[in-house]
Amino acid sequence: MKIKPSPSSNVATDAETLVNLTSEIARLQALVEALQQKDTLAQAHAELAQKHAVLSKQHATLSQKHSTLEQNWDELQAKFTTLTQSFAGIKQRLAWFEKQLFGQKSEKRALELGMQLSLLGDMVPALTQPEGETEYTTYTRRKGKQRPDDCVNDSGLRFNDNVPVKVITLIPDELKGEDADKYEVIGVKSTFRLAQRPASFEVLRYDRQIVKHKESEAILPSKAPFNVLDKSCADVSFIVGMLVDKFQYHLPLYRQHQRLAAAGITLSRSTLGTIVARGIDLLYPIVDAMLTSILQSQVLAMDETPIKAGKAGPGKMKQSYFWPVYGDKDEIVFTFSTSRGRQHIEEILKHRFKGTLLSDGYSAYASYIKANEGLTHAQCWVHSRRQFIEAENSWPQPANEAISLIAKLYEIEETIQRQKLTDDKKRQYRLTHSKPVVDRFFQWCDDILHNLTLLPKDPLYKAIGYVQSKEMALRVFLEAPDVPLDTNHLERALRSIPMGRKNWLFCWTEIGAEHVGVIQSLIVTCRLHDINVNDYLTDVLLRISQHPASQVHELTPQYWKTKFADNPLRSDLFALPATSVE
Repeated sequence: MKIKPSPSSNVATDAETLVNLTSEIARLQALVEALQQKDTLAQAHAELAQKHAVLSKQHATLSQKHSTLEQNWDELQAKFTTLTQSFAGIKQRLAWFEKQLFGQKSEKRALELGMQLSLLGDMVPALTQPEGETEYTTYTRRKGKQRPDDCVNDSGLRFNDNVPVKVITLIPDELKGEDADKYEVIGVKSTFRLAQRPASFEVLRYDRQIVKHKESEAILPSKAPFNVLDKSCADVSFIVGMLVDKFQYHLPLYRQHQRLAAAGITLSRSTLGTIVARGIDLLYPIVDAMLTSILQSQVLAMDETPIKAGKAGPGKMKQSYFWPVYGDKDEIVFTFSTSRGRQHIEEILKHRFKGTLLSDGYSAYASYIKANEGLTHAQCWVHSRRQFIEAENSWPQPANEAISLIAKLYEIEETIQRQKLTDDKKRQYRLTHSKPVVDRFFQWCDDILHNLTLLPKDPLYKAIGYVQSKEMALRVFLEAPDVPLDTNHLERALRSIPMGRKNWLFCWTEIGAEHVGVIQSLIVTCRLHDINVNDYLTDVLLRISQHPASQVHELTPQYWKTKFADNPLRSDLFALPATSVE
């Protein structure tokens, strides 16, 4: 028997089912919404992934650009540093050229009164008067400028006995008139004036009498007068005059030729050049003997100076060099070379010189010393000082400190000269007073490099590097009393080369340059020994043909002064009595 559900239970069941369906529908709707949202998210994720890929690509591009910019920045910084250094170098060179053109050539410095140098080079305040105290000084003003006792007038005119004096007697008007017998001369008052004649030349005419033997009627030969140059129209006085004018007073031959023409004398310029060359050729043995004497020195100074000599091509001249060698007997020889290399140093010094070589900082000297035993290398302190002078514009205070320390060394040398110290006494004085200054100087160099940041191309860095690399050579003078502090004596002696170069500009041939070196060697050495160049050259040109070759050293200026200077040979222009020629 089936039991039929009651209507109330069906209603309940339907309601429950409805609730379940509603819940299921809601769940399904939620699921649908979730699926829809998931699809949206997936689409959004895909879009984001795509954007991320684009951004990653952009990031990679930006990173590469950043790396490139960093590299470019580093390159720009390096270029900026290089340009800064180049600009500093150009500025320094410009300052150097301006100084050469418009600045002071002398490297002398005024004494700083506000600061003084201690023994070790430290700057200390100078002693001053206590404040509040006044010191009164009295003085007497002198009248006019004090002149030496040998001045002949108030303008400072002085002359020696070799200067001719023409006396002009002035007769007062009172002694010329009718009343002249009423006056008498009680004294003479002299007035001196310096006068000058135009360049004067004379022609020597030698009249040789022709002699015939009466019995045999043979005509005897008439001996020609001696002349320095065979078959030449030039007397020794003319030869010496041209040599002195050209090489001592730097008057080129073309100007001398103009002066001859103005005096009414006709000679070709090529003839003048030949006379000069032949005259100098006679002097080669004397200069060779002088070089042998120089190479026997214990201390020898050497340098080089440029000269244009010989044609290198159309409109161009070869760059050559004079290498002056200065010995300890105040002799100098200007050797010539077409090169500035070490080879010429070896040709001059090797196997011939053993001692101390004093030079500047040119590396060829140090290289030669290093390759040869028995030699000591000494460096010039003036060239070291010059490095700090060039750094003065960039680093004024440190450069002045270095210059002050070097100046102290020269103050000590002045004291040595005043006290006339020599040999071991001079050496002990240098060790006692100069050595502490030198030690302080090089310690100062180390301190500067440690405390300051300097670029490699900085002038101060170069200056310190220069002296540090040559410290041993700069210290040589402390132990060697005969070694001077610098090569100033050599640079003063070689000044005749650049002075002449400003006038005659160049040498047409290399042989001509050798001639310049020969004659300048004798002229400069004569000046060093206070010898009259005209008297010396006249005597040796007349004497050399009859002087024994084994004793040619007696004709060098040093020996000539003691042996022949008191009675030198002279030209016939002065030795023979003058006769009138109609």
